[in-house]
Amino acid sequence: MASKVGHPLRTLVALFIVIAALYGVMAATRTWTPRLGLDLSGGTTITLTARNTNGSGSVSATSLEQARTIIQQRVDGLGVGESDVTTAGGNQIIVSAPNVQRDELVEQVGQTAELRFRAVYDMQSTTPTSQPTPQAGSTSSPTTAPTTSGTSSPTASSPTASGPTASNSTASPSSSPTATATGNGRPAPALPTEPPAPPSPRPTAPGKGTAPDKAINWQPTDQDTSDFANFTCPRDTDTYPDVSDQPLFACDEAGTTKYLLGPTVISGNELTSASAGLGQGNSLGWQVDLGLNSKGATQFQNVTGVLASRTSPQNQFAIVLDGTVVSAPSVSSAIAGGQATISGGDIDQQSAQNLANVLKYGQLPLAFEISSVDSVSATLGGEQLQAGLIAGAVGMALVLIFCFIYYRGLGLVVIASLAVAFGTTYAAMVLLGAAVGFALSLAGIAGAIVAIGVTADSFVIYFARIRDEVGEGRTIRTAVETGWRRARQTILVADGVSFLSALILFILAIGSVRGFAFTLGLTTIIDILVVFLFTKPLVTLLVRTKFFGTGHKLSGLDAEHLGVQALPGSRRRARSATTAGGDV
Repeated sequence: MASKVGHPLRTLVALFIVIAALYGVMAATRTWTPRLGLDLSGGTTITLTARNTNGSGSVSATSLEQARTIIQQRVDGLGVGESDVTTAGGNQIIVSAPNVQRDELVEQVGQTAELRFRAVYDMQSTTPTSQPTPQAGSTSSPTTAPTTSGTSSPTASSPTASGPTASNSTASPSSSPTATATGNGRPAPALPTEPPAPPSPRPTAPGKGTAPDKAINWQPTDQDTSDFANFTCPRDTDTYPDVSDQPLFACDEAGTTKYLLGPTVISGNELTSASAGLGQGNSLGWQVDLGLNSKGATQFQNVTGVLASRTSPQNQFAIVLDGTVVSAPSVSSAIAGGQATISGGDIDQQSAQNLANVLKYGQLPLAFEISSVDSVSATLGGEQLQAGLIAGAVGMALVLIFCFIYYRGLGLVVIASLAVAFGTTYAAMVLLGAAVGFALSLAGIAGAIVAIGVTADSFVIYFARIRDEVGEGRTIRTAVETGWRRARQTILVADGVSFLSALILFILAIGSVRGFAFTLGLTTIIDILVVFLFTKPLVTLLVRTKFFGTGHKLSGLDAEHLGVQALPGSRRRARSATTAGGDV
C-alpha cells in the first residue's frame, strides 16, 4: 500500500520541482513579467514607400503583397511578437511591432533593396567619415574572412580551411597623407595635397554594363581604380549607386573596410534556402548553409571555380544588401550541386543567424524608402486593461463558487488544478518572452483563458467517469483508477483537437490572431501536463483519506452526489458493524 501511495506523491513532487525550476530561471534572469503586445504596451511603427527597382512605373498590387509577406517574415524573425504588417495607399507598407527598439526594427525592415552576390576585386581598410547606420542582419566585420565550401567538403566549417583567406587589414590608400617625425620629436605637418578629382558619373539604371555571364571576368578601368582610391565610407548612394550590371564601391557594416566589387554574378532570386547552425563532426563552429535553384547552382559552380583560382582578396565573393557588404567569404574550390556552407572567420551564433536572416528575407520585388518612424503608445490604455482584468477576476470567482457548490470538497481539486495551470502558464509566457520574443496581447490572454477553462472541463470529464464507475458497483477507490483509464482517452482527444486547431490557426493566421493561436496551443499542452501530473495523482491521494474515501457528505463523493442509493461496500461495512454489535 505504501508503494501505491508513494507513486502519486513522487509524481506531484516531480511536477513541483519542474515548476520551481521555471521560476528559478526567472529569478536567475531577473525576468518576472511577460512582454506585452502592441495593444497593451505600444511599440514602433514604420511606414515604407515602395517603388519599382527600375525606378519607373506604378507598383503592382502583387509585388506589394509579396513584399509585405517577406517583411512580415522578417519581423516574425524577432519572435512571436504580435507584429502587424499591412499595405496602404497602393504603394506603402506599414509595420508595427511591440517591445522593439526603434533602431532594431529599422535594422530588420528598413533594408529592402535587392540581394546580390558580387566578386571582390579589391578591399582596403578605411576610416569612416561618420558613424554608419547599422544594416539589417548586422554582423561585425570579421578580422578573417569566412570561407565558403560545398556541403561535402570535410573542412566546411573549419576556420582554418584550406585556401587563401582574406584579411580586412590592408594598406591604406596611397593618396592618404602621412606624417614623419622631425628632430625635435614633433610630427611634421602633412604636406598639402590637391583635392581628389570628383568621381566619374555612374549609371543609375541597369542595361549598359557587363552581361551577367561575363561579370566574373570584369576588370576595373583606370577611372574605377582612381575613384576607389578616393572612396571613403559611408557610401554616398547618389554618387555610387547600386546597379546590378555595374561595378560597386561598397563598405562593410562597420564602415571600416571598403570594397571594389564587380557586377552582379548571382541574383538573390536564385537563393532558395539559408539556415544557421553548428557544424558536424570536426567542424564545431557556427556556419550558414545555403541552397540555390538549378540556375543558381550552375552559376555558383562557375563563379566559385573562377574565384578559387585567384589570390586574396579576389578569391572572395561579397553578399551585398542595399549596397552594403554583409559578408565576404573566400572560396578554395569550385562548389557544385547548389549547396554551400559559409563558415570560419569570426562567425559566431549571432552573426550566423543574422546572415541567414538576411539571405532568407533580404530579396524583395520592390525597393523601399523609409517615410516615417514613430513610437506608438498602447492602443487600449490603462483603464481598458484594468476593466478587462476585473471582469476576468469576477468570472474566475464565479467559477470557484460553482465548483464548491457542485463538487463540494472536490472543488479544492479544481481550484488547485487551475492554480497550477495558471502558475505554469505564467512562467512559460515570461520565459518565452525572453527567449523567442513572445508578446502577450489581449488576444493571447483570451487564448489562455479558453485553454485554462479546458483544465476545468478535463476534471468534469474525469468526475463523470468516476460517477459511472460507482454506478456500476465499484468502490470509490477502484472507480478513481478505472474511471481515469477511460477518461484520459477522452481528455487526450479533446486536447488534441484543440491543439491541432491552434496549430493550423498559427500557420495560416497573422498578427494578433497568430498570438491567440500560439497561446491556445501552449496552454493546451500545459493542460495535459496538469491533468496527468497533478489532478489525477491528487485525487488518488485524497480518496485514500477517510473524509473522501468513505464518501463524507461534504466530500463530493457521497452516494447522493454520485447518483446511487448507497456507496458500494457501505452495506457490507454496515452489516459487519451490526453483527459485531450483536455478538457483544
